[in-house]
Amino acid sequence: MEFWSPIRISVQVTLVASVAAFIMALIFAWWMARFRFKGKAVMETLLMLPLVLPPTVVGFGLLILMGKQSWIGKTVEWLFHQSIVFTWWAAVIAACVVAFPLMYQTLKTGFQSIDKELEDSARVMGANEWQVFRYITFPIGWRFTLSAYILGFARGIGEFGATLMFAGAIPGKTETIPTAIFMAAESGNMTLATYWVLCIVALSFALLSLTQRFQ
Repeated sequence: MEFWSPIRISVQVTLVASVAAFIMALIFAWWMARFRFKGKAVMETLLMLPLVLPPTVVGFGLLILMGKQSWIGKTVEWLFHQSIVFTWWAAVIAACVVAFPLMYQTLKTGFQSIDKELEDSARVMGANEWQVFRYITFPIGWRFTLSAYILGFARGIGEFGATLMFAGAIPGKTETIPTAIFMAAESGNMTLATYWVLCIVALSFALLSLTQRFQ
């Protein structure tokens, strides 16, 4: 049970986080690839910032933004009688934040590679933006769309720094595979840490192999 608990938590956390991050990345990537507006470069920089910041900085930012002293944290605590920090949902939020930029960049690059004349032709024929996306953009770009999700999932399941700071490493609750590896190594249980390392390496290898096949 001690071995499987972090794996189960990691998969559950990453499934929820990757779906949330993917929906947001899809919306922002399509919007940023299609429209020009003042301040676009600044906004895109902010969207990509978690990709280059140290994970501990991301975790610290989440603590400031959603901790007990913030208005978000106070609102959540008032509604649910519990703080976000050091909960399962904190792990989901941390994984979502770090997975989002990779998904966003992959999707945006993919959308920009699609021939705009095909989409414009559909608009001329009376299609609205949803129909253009559903019948033109997505069928053409399903490969990069799926690749974006898989890459984001792989990034989310490997998240460590932000998760440790924002969600902690509570056994059976917020202890994911990366945090479990750290705690096992710190306590001198190198055998258990090695098993978890092999597990996450195998999982990451499988996910990246899928991405290569789709590309």
